[in-house]
Amino acid sequence: MDEAYKKTITEKIAALSPWFHNLHLPGGIQTAADHFLGDFPMFKWVELAPFVPEDLTGWTALDIGCNAGFYTFELARRGAQVTGIDIDPHYLEQAQWVAQLLGLQDRVTLRRMQVYELAREKKNYDLVLFMGVFYHLRYPLLALDIVAQKVQKMMIFQTMTMPGREVYEQYDEWINERDALLHQGWPKVAFIEHRFAGDPTNWWIPNHAAVEALLRSAGMRITGYPGHEIYRCEPNPERPSCVATWNRSEYLCAVNAKEDQGRDQEGMPLEVIPSQPDPH
Repeated sequence: MDEAYKKTITEKIAALSPWFHNLHLPGGIQTAADHFLGDFPMFKWVELAPFVPEDLTGWTALDIGCNAGFYTFELARRGAQVTGIDIDPHYLEQAQWVAQLLGLQDRVTLRRMQVYELAREKKNYDLVLFMGVFYHLRYPLLALDIVAQKVQKMMIFQTMTMPGREVYEQYDEWINERDALLHQGWPKVAFIEHRFAGDPTNWWIPNHAAVEALLRSAGMRITGYPGHEIYRCEPNPERPSCVATWNRSEYLCAVNAKEDQGRDQEGMPLEVIPSQPDPH
């Protein structure tokens, strides 16, 4: 790679700053080499990668909160057709440029949309990444119910959690004693009224027991733990979510849908950000 090209890439990185994903680009160039978290999210991908099939040819994937596209591109490199969604146009512009630079634009679709808007889509995905988003949502369980219904084979779920991995094992569906709720391993979710770590969108921090219970309640079976706060899941036909069975009407009301609309029709068109050649 000649110096003039490196200079062009470096200038484009600066023009698109700030970067939250440190992406490794051709020629050894990085988008955020001085990231405050280190080589993020590469160090998380090193943990996660062995839990994802190496060959994703023929798979469809959804990356929720894709940011600049690190995970989107890793899945695309393995052969998947990947849809990355985010609400921030700044990050999507970064991802759009990098997709072109890496030659992955034919395998990547980028959309600006909220996670809740997935309820208006008929399309499902073989693999869903739902990482680093749950605790930023005002309505997290609704989002999880929506997302879980989109999963055909596997979901990778990650959220900020409380310290500890205790799980209270001695309760059943007929529990009446409220003292059990005070047990350290009872499923709990802390609500942050103002800010956590300076971020007003850090609304919820569940404990480990709550994460597992929430995933099971959404109709998922946990199949592995790729890393700290990361859960690999699959649909559990033996224990489907209540929103797919006896409590379907409440879910449809929450997403403002009728039964036939929710299952048989496409939702309103979502904004698709087309890939465009870099002017340089």
